[in-house]
Amino acid sequence: MNKNIGIILGVVVIIIAGIIYSSTKKEDVVTMVKDSTEPDVMKKDESAMTEKSDVMMASGSYEAYAPEKVALASSTQNVVLFFRASWCPTCRAVDTDIKANLSKIPSDLAILDVNYDDSSSLKQKYGVTYQHTFVQVDKDGNLIKKWSGSPTLSALVAEVK
Repeated sequence: MNKNIGIILGVVVIIIAGIIYSSTKKEDVVTMVKDSTEPDVMKKDESAMTEKSDVMMASGSYEAYAPEKVALASSTQNVVLFFRASWCPTCRAVDTDIKANLSKIPSDLAILDVNYDDSSSLKQKYGVTYQHTFVQVDKDGNLIKKWSGSPTLSALVAEVK
């Protein structure tokens, strides 16, 4: 009987040690992710995006969001809002791909970069609950289509109606 109690206690100790080890590893991963997303680690290259205050937008563009730019949506011009967070790895990858392929943005498409963290009213309006969400809108700002999971410019373009 004492032998059985000893074996059971040994198994319990091993299980507890495994749980402690596992939770420590998860904390290390969270710390690494948090450390790698600090502002000084990320280098922004905003030179590929124009931040003009006027309404004029070149065809086939990737620009910072401004409310008046949504009005450019028409039967010949599609407007897609890209809800992007600077700390989001998926968003950074899509942003990098778009910037690397600016010349491949179709002439009838304007992609507007929306700061996910600073756009609560837009997120609420379109039901956006997480970053790397795309929302196609009409000239009145009405939602046409909402999706996520486009890892590249070509995948994004394929989703546009």
